[in-house]
Amino acid sequence: MKVALLTDCYLPRLGGIEVQTHDLAAHLVARGHEVEVFTATPGPRGERHGVVQPVDGIPVHRMAVRLPFELPVNPLAPPEVRRRLEAGSFDVAHVHMGVVSPFATDMVGVAASIGLPTAVTWHCLMDRSAPLFRLLGQARRWGAAGAALSAVSGVAATNVAAVVGDGVPVHVFPNGIDVDHWRAPGPVGQGDDEGKGRPVRVVAAMRFAARKRPLAVLEVAHRARQLAPADVPMSLTLFGEGPERRRLEAYVRRHDLADWVSLPGRVSREELRAAYWDSDVYLTPARLEAFGIAALEARTAGLPVVARRDTGVGDFVVDGVNGLLGSDDDALAHGLARLVTDPGLRRAIAGTNRTVPPAQAWSSVAALAEQEYARAAAAPGRRARGPARGGSGSGAGGAVADGAVADGAVADGAAGP
Repeated sequence: MKVALLTDCYLPRLGGIEVQTHDLAAHLVARGHEVEVFTATPGPRGERHGVVQPVDGIPVHRMAVRLPFELPVNPLAPPEVRRRLEAGSFDVAHVHMGVVSPFATDMVGVAASIGLPTAVTWHCLMDRSAPLFRLLGQARRWGAAGAALSAVSGVAATNVAAVVGDGVPVHVFPNGIDVDHWRAPGPVGQGDDEGKGRPVRVVAAMRFAARKRPLAVLEVAHRARQLAPADVPMSLTLFGEGPERRRLEAYVRRHDLADWVSLPGRVSREELRAAYWDSDVYLTPARLEAFGIAALEARTAGLPVVARRDTGVGDFVVDGVNGLLGSDDDALAHGLARLVTDPGLRRAIAGTNRTVPPAQAWSSVAALAEQEYARAAAAPGRRARGPARGGSGSGAGGAVADGAVADGAVADGAAGP
């Protein structure tokens, strides 16, 4: 099967959609499919204007134009993408939607206009954009026209379903994870070694953007520190970078937390994994979390997860089994304090997380992708497809930039645009 993955954002930008789309492409190729990516994100050396660039062996069509702040927007792209999709003899288009995705939105229309079976996955909660989507009716029309609609979690799928209305199924197509990469080689952390004076190590990782609520990490941990006995040592490491850093540093200074709180910045996936293996609890207070890839990575590494129950984290964290879920920040603080002061509970949850892998392993997620593509191809409302005009997708227009390989990851492995 030849698959076109279409997304506003892609490597070298770093974030949830970018990394997940890249990894999905790799796992589809490993299963014998041919994959090409279409994106409005420039390449690592500014490649744009339709250049086709191999990234980890997968052709990436850089449909970007020069804009301030390298915004992944190109309203002029649809005609050329349509031409390439027709010439490339693709079997299916898989469009990845974020909070604001003008390029991806255009691409759904492009794929539908040529009768290409189309799957559309939302990586976000539509809370803020729902009124606009409801008013414009785009998602509803996509579903009625035969697109296979999905979202990355049950919460996100319910969100989308409320917009598209009755009669249009919205499936869950989760983010994937390399279980073997994140699974700890031995016992996680040393926080259960009582009497040695080692603090219980709490860790968090995210972009320092307001919607991710990094300040709430400090507030929840601070409150948990007050709730826990003073003789139980505790530390917090918050990985990440972004515009909220100054507010975080100010909070640490104002409340005199520097002796147990650290903000080391952005790190690679490998460094983050090592930190998880040497920690005891993962904390995420995000409210608008459609999935929570960083939390899944921590859960796979064996850490008990403290998170809100009304987010996508609930798809892979069962309260009391894989972590503790709460309805608000106060509940999170009490849950964190409980884990800090109860080594038996930490051991039990960590043992479960180390030995029971999550259902979102890439082998399962790639198989679900194939099911979504089959669902799109079988949709009765889809427009009949016109004849292909021949040629190769990666050779249709644009030069090839050789040897460009994207690498690295951020500490916030978190999903979020």
